[in-house]
Amino acid sequence: MKYEGRVWKYGDHIDTDLIIPARFLNVSDKDELAKNCFADLRPDFARTVKPGDIIVAGVNFGCGSSREHAPLAIKAAGISVVIAKSFARIFYRNAFNIGLPILESNDAADEFSDGDLISADLITGEIVSNDNSKRFFSKPIPDFMRNIIESGGLVNYVRNKDTL
Repeated sequence: MKYEGRVWKYGDHIDTDLIIPARFLNVSDKDELAKNCFADLRPDFARTVKPGDIIVAGVNFGCGSSREHAPLAIKAAGISVVIAKSFARIFYRNAFNIGLPILESNDAADEFSDGDLISADLITGEIVSNDNSKRFFSKPIPDFMRNIIESGGLVNYVRNKDTL
């Protein structure tokens, strides 16, 4: 489970209202959520994000409310993985519940910038710049959690548990 993409860099304490503004919470369609992801913080995000891109952020990413809309919007926008120094507890759980991979790394969050091309390996926890000049490690995602991600989220994992 290795992902490669362009970095979208964010700072500390990016809350769920910044990820998907409250005025869009009556929307349940994933495509509509994607169109409004980071609408107030980075209005160009939805138009310019590419499938496979990677978010790199500071501490407490996803703080705020417990809404699943935030990780859903990120995943639907095409982000392959979110790397941050730390995640709000409820966002961390919601991300896995909907099948959005996340990794924690203090070093990677400090060293990568907007537009950098990087790869992240969920099995080894390795995060590397495309030119191999920067290499960091996070805790690898446990097998059980990777199975949830591979299944597309917790609901699909439970539905397919006997076939895994």
